[in-house]
Amino acid sequence: MKPILLALILVAGLPSAALAQEGMAFRFSEAARADYPDEVVLGTGPGQPREDWFRMNGSLQVRNVSQATLTPFLPPAGAATGAGVIVAPGGGFLGLAIEDEGFRVARWLADHGIAAFVLKYRVLPTPPDPAAFRREMVAVRTGKGQASFRPPSDTPPEALADGLAALRHVRTNAARYGVDPARVGMMGFSAGAFTTLSVALANVADARPAFIAPIYGRQTAVTPPPGAPPMYVVVAVDDPLFGQGDFGLVQSWRKAGAPVEFHLYQNGGHGFGLGTAGTTSEDWIEGFRRWLLANGFLSPKR
Repeated sequence: MKPILLALILVAGLPSAALAQEGMAFRFSEAARADYPDEVVLGTGPGQPREDWFRMNGSLQVRNVSQATLTPFLPPAGAATGAGVIVAPGGGFLGLAIEDEGFRVARWLADHGIAAFVLKYRVLPTPPDPAAFRREMVAVRTGKGQASFRPPSDTPPEALADGLAALRHVRTNAARYGVDPARVGMMGFSAGAFTTLSVALANVADARPAFIAPIYGRQTAVTPPPGAPPMYVVVAVDDPLFGQGDFGLVQSWRKAGAPVEFHLYQNGGHGFGLGTAGTTSEDWIEGFRRWLLANGFLSPKR
């Protein structure tokens, strides 16, 4: 895989249709910080000194995260199923596509009775000056020019620590959020899928997810932990980064005898969020809800 393609896909946070366009223009604009009154600071340690919120091709992004936070999106009164999901956006560990792969996903889950918590995890530093960042971002994506950053090959330790802390926080405060601590799982998109899988593989006693959903993440084989959590995997055939492999991740779960469901969509590309209209990825998340229901995660604890 060429480094340019790796950077193009992992950093993107763009609609999948845009990924096929070489040399496309990237539109940047300033944006105010997304403030939610119930946002929780996880206290996992310092990030970058100056956090930057902006829009890229109209979608809200954040980079140089100063500290990890968790933003709850809770179901309407009387509609809660007792399940909870940590939602980890992607962005190549250089930023977070926090709107398309965070807030929008969390609102959908909450509207369907599932408490959702958007994880703003710490990412690698990019140039503090917005103009320099934009210039280097274009260089990373097009291969034209120099850039001081590149996506890492795996989950950085800061992101892993933030994911574990998020699970601990929700489980510890389960009564506050109206969730069953035994039914709190984690899902992530692209780099967020890396983080989700890394959290599961870490197998930390007080931060084990009840289930995981790596969405268009890496598909390479791993060694699942004992008692691996049920896993729901989504990727598209035309995903140029993760849709072309042997899907060893799924085989790893099967060989371990752990529950797994795998959806390989005909089209959708990479970075489709809640799904791209006109492709088979559209409404994939409804299948995720059915999977949670069929596996008992949406049923009140008896």
